[in-house]
Amino acid sequence: MESRHRVVVGDAREMDVEDDAVELVVTSPPYPMIEMWDDQFAALSADAAEALDGDDGDAAFDAMHEVLAEVWREVKRVLVPGGIACVNVGDATRKVDDSFRVYQNHARVIEAFADLGFEPLPDVLWRKPTNSSAKFMGSGMIPPNAYVTLEHEYVLVFRNGSRSRDFEPGDPARYESAYFWEERNRWFSDVWTDVTGTSQSVESDRSDGKSVGSSGAERANGTVAEGAETVGDVRERSAAYPFTVPYRLINMYSVYGDTVLDPFWGTGTTSLAAMVAGRNSVGVELERAFVDAFDRRAADAPELSRDVVGRRLDDHRAFVERRREEGETFDYDSERYDFPVTTKQERSLSLYVVGDVTETEEGYRVRHEPVAETPAESEETS
Repeated sequence: MESRHRVVVGDAREMDVEDDAVELVVTSPPYPMIEMWDDQFAALSADAAEALDGDDGDAAFDAMHEVLAEVWREVKRVLVPGGIACVNVGDATRKVDDSFRVYQNHARVIEAFADLGFEPLPDVLWRKPTNSSAKFMGSGMIPPNAYVTLEHEYVLVFRNGSRSRDFEPGDPARYESAYFWEERNRWFSDVWTDVTGTSQSVESDRSDGKSVGSSGAERANGTVAEGAETVGDVRERSAAYPFTVPYRLINMYSVYGDTVLDPFWGTGTTSLAAMVAGRNSVGVELERAFVDAFDRRAADAPELSRDVVGRRLDDHRAFVERRREEGETFDYDSERYDFPVTTKQERSLSLYVVGDVTETEEGYRVRHEPVAETPAESEETS
């Protein structure tokens, strides 16, 4: 099996992507009214720049979301009917002109997608605890003027239209793309507490030092790994978009052969997750520096995929052992692996590891190898 991964350098408000070309969108945009993104929004919107200069928080909030709304309109165009869009976004707390308030980014994104004819589906709240000892802001121990600290983000889920995608009965790609029963129970919970946030840098290669994009270098376990290296100022924020989030969403909402789009590509975490998950991907990124820096992450995909797939197989075997110790029995056996499964739909479940990654003119070509038993055995017999 092969997958293709294309990276487009350009403005996501005018994507170089054909109509109905992708089956899934997974992205984490810049968050309006988070100060680290002010320069980027100001560069894209004169209204946002003017409002920020005038300390008009409401007007800045509106202008920033209008920038995002232009991207969401493009998402509508390129996403197939019934396709799913997943948007990871957090709310913002900020003091502007002596007024402290919360800016509810998730609510504005929901409104924008609904206006475009998307149907909101149940969303996910993922809790991303930080290492900060300050769990509140404001007046310390004295009520009533303290404020809770936001330690969660949203994964908003939308369907393009009122109907789900159509598949032929027994479609093999769909059944091979199944997940384990216990994964379903964890992944489709509306609160994720097992996904740890990671640090994220905003870096600049401009002489004026303004930030140009996002850098979220994450490993499968949610801890920081190597990422983009550009010249300039580096500012960090905690609990950014970890690999686990797009990898999980890609497995939840797409099948082998599908194409995943990230219109706010950054350092390519969604494309890396698509490589590991055996899907195609398209990324749109304003800054060439981030695209050039992705080569090292792509080169790590084979090792990362073996780690991820090995962990999934090990976790399932541990689940089977626990159930048997509790006296439970299984009615179905996997057709590919040496263990039972809980449901009939899991029998054809097939996992792949990345064999190699080849750079192409448009991006990358990835060769995927089926895992017969364990990633180590697959590697030895390939």
